[in-house]
Amino acid sequence: MIARFNEQSGRAVTELPSWHFCDNEQDANECALLVLNGVKQATTPSLYWFKANNETLPEVGDLAIFTNWQGQPLGIIETVSVTITPYNQISADYAALEGEGDKSLEYWQHVHWDYYQRELAGTGYQCHPEMPLVCEQFMLVFKESE
Repeated sequence: MIARFNEQSGRAVTELPSWHFCDNEQDANECALLVLNGVKQATTPSLYWFKANNETLPEVGDLAIFTNWQGQPLGIIETVSVTITPYNQISADYAALEGEGDKSLEYWQHVHWDYYQRELAGTGYQCHPEMPLVCEQFMLVFKESE
């Protein structure tokens, strides 16, 4: 995939991180399809997850391969914006960029609160309305051919 991406984009990437969205098969595969269809343009893990897992924060210009739950590479995304925003300050416009459900803020709050509780279980961090979230906006820059 990287060689085809380089050929198409004129870049010289040698390796990329690879990951799937979400913490379960149904949501991971649904979110991957939303990205492929140009609907999902953002993802929002908690800052606490990065701290608990000693992971570096995404940066503008980062490239990553996203996969389905089974690990099949589906495409490459490029980070275009990263901000830290408290859970209770996520806007309706941002929630719509996530592309999930009916794209409403209410839907986003409901499914993400449940997700953050699972994400933070056993980490020593707790969900709370002011918890900092890593709001990463991205664009699809390459689709794997079918």
